[in-house]
Amino acid sequence: MKLSVTVLELSGIIDGIRGNELRREVSKIVDNGTNILLLDMKEVNFIDSSGLGALVSAMQIVRTANGKLCVCSISDQVKMLFELTKMDRIFQTFADQDEFKRKIWTTQ
Repeated sequence: MKLSVTVLELSGIIDGIRGNELRREVSKIVDNGTNILLLDMKEVNFIDSSGLGALVSAMQIVRTANGKLCVCSISDQVKMLFELTKMDRIFQTFADQDEFKRKIWTTQ
């Protein structure tokens, strides 16, 4: 299988409105043939419950297409939210894009 990696850089607050935009964007990216999607969250400063739901939906969209969704560069607030909701067990998380590239490319 040919690897097609897309990096989506998110910013600001991920809430219900931004979450809906994220789901649509992820669907388009997957429809265009991406099978590994990296969400770079270094500019995200807050995620509410709707935003968290959108991330889970994005994961399901990618998995349904037999792809992989990863996240990187999460803030302490997002990390705490992931740990409290056990999402840290669901999302494969990397410190930054460089770590993602090192680990993903060497395991494929």
